[in-house]
Amino acid sequence: MLMPTSTPDLPQQITGDAKRGAYLARLSGCVTCHTSEDGAPWAGGVALASDFGAFVSPNITPDPEFGIGDWSFQDFVRAVRHGVAPDGSPYYPAFPFEFYATLTDRDLADMWAAVQEVPPSNFVPEENEVPLPFSIRQGVKLWRTFFYEPVDYVVDETKSTSWNRGRFMVEGPAHCAACHTPRNFAGGLDTDAQFAGASGGTAGWTAPPITTEVLAEAGWTKESLIAALRTGLTPTGDAFGGAMAEVVHLSTSYLMDQHIEDMAEFLMDQ
Repeated sequence: MLMPTSTPDLPQQITGDAKRGAYLARLSGCVTCHTSEDGAPWAGGVALASDFGAFVSPNITPDPEFGIGDWSFQDFVRAVRHGVAPDGSPYYPAFPFEFYATLTDRDLADMWAAVQEVPPSNFVPEENEVPLPFSIRQGVKLWRTFFYEPVDYVVDETKSTSWNRGRFMVEGPAHCAACHTPRNFAGGLDTDAQFAGASGGTAGWTAPPITTEVLAEAGWTKESLIAALRTGLTPTGDAFGGAMAEVVHLSTSYLMDQHIEDMAEFLMDQ
């Protein structure tokens, strides 16, 4: 049996705002990763391909047997912010909990309230298709020892409020670095090369670099980024494909204009 992974003190139950929580779930990609093309909302079944195998998202509807309906608020916080399951076992870092460390207690209470409003589903997703030795979950605890780096958001007083808000979203809940930053041999993020682009290798996907310099050289502007995050169309008239198309369709296209503008402002001035 796996020894439990310890986590810091957890907040007590807070009454959350389900509407705000649903918005945060859009921003954080919960809907994108946990809703398959023809499946029930938040019922899981979406496969994330990687060099380590395919990780399939679980059912996070409030069904008490097949989803997370028997969890407590503290269980939810431990999972989202720290990447630890209710039984103490660690989640694979395909779940971007490192980025969700920036979420406040209020944010998590609101998201938990939103979970309660989702129709329960008894859908059972396929198992992860992860070969040995990566299928040994005990190894994730060793991985955490060397590569677990939760995002620590600090306000930059030299920048505007909108820039800081954009940075919070991009580096935190929107977890853009999860796909656009290269990883090492063990799947740990190369934080010295943030947004320098990444490849799924044998999985066959590529996420281009989105540093300010590369974006500017490619002809991107704040305005064209805003349009792309809203519509999925690039300045040349092409459309995003693959995972980025899903991000726009299920996440960024739902965001407030101000928040998309904030994200674009930060990306063009990192």
